[in-house]
Amino acid sequence: MAKTFTITITDAEEKAFYWGTVDPEDWVENAVKNKCRQCVDRLYDSEVKRMTNDESVTSIPADKNTVINNANVKTAKQRQDEQAHPE
Repeated sequence: MAKTFTITITDAEEKAFYWGTVDPEDWVENAVKNKCRQCVDRLYDSEVKRMTNDESVTSIPADKNTVINNANVKTAKQRQDEQAHPE
């Protein structure tokens, strides 16, 4: 499932962005993709560690995307809300 994000910037921000960036759309795409790569790596490492420490887990998928897609984790927003409003 692909996700599209839309942002709105002011005229001044747009002018400055185009002044300082050769290809703003490419820059934004690279920034988001790099953040995703970092999060994928951290989540994968966390899940492999969790599975390695769980005696009921008998095998770990070889495919990184499978590990991440099967991970039963909360979003950063959910974790933040829980910290702000503990039950």
